[in-house]
Amino acid sequence: MKIADSIHIDAPIEKVFGVFTDLESASARIKAITKLEIIDGPSSMQVGTKWRETRTLFGKEATEVMWVTELVQNANYAVEAESHGTKYHSKYFFKQNGGATDVEMVFEAEPVSTSARLMSFMGFLFAGATKKALHKDLEDLKAVCEK
Repeated sequence: MKIADSIHIDAPIEKVFGVFTDLESASARIKAITKLEIIDGPSSMQVGTKWRETRTLFGKEATEVMWVTELVQNANYAVEAESHGTKYHSKYFFKQNGGATDVEMVFEAEPVSTSARLMSFMGFLFAGATKKALHKDLEDLKAVCEK
């Protein structure tokens, strides 16, 4: 499954990138996140930073370990996770648009275990709800950036 989404934010790229990469404040800024605990690395997002994130998704709490695999200041970053036989990859791209910023997000879920591959055919059933949840995260961060 691959989901792409974007949002226009009326704030400079430095502020937007700073808000999106501030792990310490993520649970206060993104309504779906109920708890975030840094496991390894600095609390400021850098390649190798790893955290445990608990969020409400589809009406249930789920906890996943995530880590940063790529980060270019004010340009992009990538985060990965693995759970229940599926590898997740999220990448965020930031582009200055005058005094504002356009953010593009690409989320991919790749089944790596046999059972996950067998269940992946059902992924299309959750694609719409997943995109809606990911977009809500973007909207939550946009609201913080535009304050």
